Amino acid sequence: MFFVRFVSLNLAKILTLSCALLLGSNLSAQPVEPILQQTDLQYVGAFRVPSGNFGGQKTDTLLNGGHNLAYNPSNNSLFMVGHPVEQLVGEIGIPSVVNSTSLSALNRATVLQNFVDVTEGHIRDVDPTSSEASLIGGLLVSGAKLYGTSYSYYDSDASAILSHFASGKNLNVAGDFQGMYRLNTFGAAGYVAGLMAWIPPQWQSYLGGTAITGQCCIPITRRTSVGPAAFSFNPTDIGNVDPVPATPLLYYTLTNPLRDNQSQNDVYNAGTYIEGVVFPVGSRTILFFGRQGTGPLCYGDAAACSDPAEVNKGYHAYPYRHQIWAYDALDLLAVKNGTKNPWDVQPYGTWTFTLPFDNDGRKRIYGAAYDPSTQRIFITKPYSDGDLPIVHVLAVKLNKATVTLPAAPSNLSLK
Repeated sequence: MFFVRFVSLNLAKILTLSCALLLGSNLSAQPVEPILQQTDLQYVGAFRVPSGNFGGQKTDTLLNGGHNLAYNPSNNSLFMVGHPVEQLVGEIGIPSVVNSTSLSALNRATVLQNFVDVTEGHIRDVDPTSSEASLIGGLLVSGAKLYGTSYSYYDSDASAILSHFASGKNLNVAGDFQGMYRLNTFGAAGYVAGLMAWIPPQWQSYLGGTAITGQCCIPITRRTSVGPAAFSFNPTDIGNVDPVPATPLLYYTLTNPLRDNQSQNDVYNAGTYIEGVVFPVGSRTILFFGRQGTGPLCYGDAAACSDPAEVNKGYHAYPYRHQIWAYDALDLLAVKNGTKNPWDVQPYGTWTFTLPFDNDGRKRIYGAAYDPSTQRIFITKPYSDGDLPIVHVLAVKLNKATVTLPAAPSNLSLK
């Protein structure tokens, strides 16, 4: 079952305040979509990922993997990162989804493209002087292109500035990699080198791009957003414009965090991970998926911090829970228009949920992807089928309410 706890502001107050900020312009008005409510997300079911090695190497597998989902409409499939050591990317089909509490009842996906190094050896270019690993931060599909981000896992001096790349969607073709490229933001790539999602067409001219990109909750907090982050940009600029134009819509800093990252709270702290983002068509809600640590903050070994779920040294906040942070796109528009700071924006809802086959006390979500044609959201839950992840599927059920938003100027530049 899928359970959601919705913490909301008064809807009328949101609309009144948001529209008051906007209606001062002389632009004509047009309808805009509603925010999503707790009842608008419905659990549909799940499926199992392929078991085995796909590519001829020991780590060409989804064991311990399933990160950074990207939906491919051409094949009704998902790109994802496999075993975390090698950061290889493959493509799997989406079988019929089954809603069952029996693991054996779930259908298993098949591999459509074996797992390969989509960066063609360039993943470490984001921080070539570092001895630390570089990781894929996000994937996004458009036409024949596969776009991605990469970041240095432990950029202690916040020197990494490169982040984004492009490649062909056919993983068997070599020589089509383009990257790494910088976004023209204010500094370290740790604010942008992560999750990506498409902006619905009706919002693109307002928010200044066709997609959002951001990063949160990675080591060295000062070089990344202290809460969810979103910058609008055009993925087609990757490989064509350098640096890639980007517009800040949402981010937080150490001096302006979403919440004190050293505090025990239900919104954000050093035990938070945010590992998926979607912007459902027909709504004005941006959903960030991850986990929240709800216990006392403790830095050190798991045993010393009384954490039976996490095993590594670091921050602990046991117990953990799955969580969704829901943001109103009107607030992000206010940031773009200069009437709010990126750190002034607050989620209008934080929703908690449980999943079947949830045997991992860490409560991590390894990725989220979205199919606008069916309004389905795919999320990966690791270590649910032995050491393999399971892909869970949610459906977005929209209501019909609308409000009014001033139209974007016709001469608006997306750069």
